Amino acid sequence: MNPVLSQLGVEMSRLSGVRAIMKDIIETLRAGGDRAFINLSAGNPVILPEVEQLWRDCTADLLASSDYGDVVCRYGASQGYQPLIDAVVKDFNQRYGLSLTERNILITPGSQSLYFYAANAFGGYAASGELRQIVLPLSPDYTGYGGVTLTPEALVAYKPELEIDRSAHRFKYRPDFTQLQITENTGCVIFSRPCNPTGNVLSNDEVSKITTLAAVHDVPVLIDSAYAPPFPALNFTEMTPQFGGNVLHCMSLSKAGLPGERIGIAIGDESLVHVLECFQTNMCIHSPRYGQAIAARAIASGRLAEISETVIRPFYQAKIAIVEATLDRAMPQELPWFLHRGEGAIFAWLWLQDLPITDWEFYQKLKDVGVIVVPGGTFFPGLREEWTHKHQCLRISLTGSDRDLETAMQRLADVAEEVYRSR
Repeated sequence: MNPVLSQLGVEMSRLSGVRAIMKDIIETLRAGGDRAFINLSAGNPVILPEVEQLWRDCTADLLASSDYGDVVCRYGASQGYQPLIDAVVKDFNQRYGLSLTERNILITPGSQSLYFYAANAFGGYAASGELRQIVLPLSPDYTGYGGVTLTPEALVAYKPELEIDRSAHRFKYRPDFTQLQITENTGCVIFSRPCNPTGNVLSNDEVSKITTLAAVHDVPVLIDSAYAPPFPALNFTEMTPQFGGNVLHCMSLSKAGLPGERIGIAIGDESLVHVLECFQTNMCIHSPRYGQAIAARAIASGRLAEISETVIRPFYQAKIAIVEATLDRAMPQELPWFLHRGEGAIFAWLWLQDLPITDWEFYQKLKDVGVIVVPGGTFFPGLREEWTHKHQCLRISLTGSDRDLETAMQRLADVAEEVYRSR
């Protein structure tokens, strides 16, 4: 059957961003037969025994409780499962000195759906006909932002400033406030903190500047906190989550061990939460309740925050240290390679300045030596100007074993030396 698709159907059916790369990776693994690959492409978190046991314990408690039938055999409120909302309100009020009520919380089926709601509720064409932009203030950023809007022309991203330490072979992206425009034609602002793919953490001052610029025009700012404290607490540098005013603090429990259950949490002004709740009601009624019920137990008990700090964060912090140490040892020091400072998340981000080939071609050469990463060019959604930097970067997952990470980084260094020497 070959149905005729609408314009929207065509747009939403295309493979975009990293998903197109993942299709190639899956085909590579299938065609490889018995060949062994070190696959450092995945965004799936490692299943850590202590984390899995937490969710087993919460599941057992749910199964044994009188609430089980009500959780799985009844519809619920569009806003979310009340015990989970109550647990979030209590935890965040105590932890951050807030004055949240239940009306400040919305539970969604994953945080990706939350950005879809917001991008199309606040961005796109207004009733008066003008285009309301969805602004990504610092590029590169999460590739999934490229598919959340039903109005692709509304998405606009800005090039960053590059803070480079050439002797240490490190660099960091910073927002370029001389270029960033948030105006009366901006519908909303979105950025991740810590950042997928780069591991960047915007400073409190940078966040405040962005939210202040947006507040002038009553523009909501969605801070994608999928890797932030208190859970999964995948920040390797000190950071303070931001709340209040025009900020929507957007969380996910995926990297806290529940990617299969699709749980997103939005915390913000009641008026913003209400708009997104209405959007969710029309789209899917409410988020699945089983995952919400076990999450409520994990948060209310304090165990999720504790495990995040004592198990999840140290695990990945050790992984980024292995990548850093191996590249420092294996990469030729005279080559212009720069690793983004590992400030959080579960990825390393490598920039190969003046790379003689494209990131896609380098990705293919790495596959030839049994290493799979993700070409960086897929992580610049909304950036309309040409920039050679886009095709000089790689995202490296920290989900491999210690030995695999060391082996892969050594092979990457060998390929980089060969590529630069052959130009």
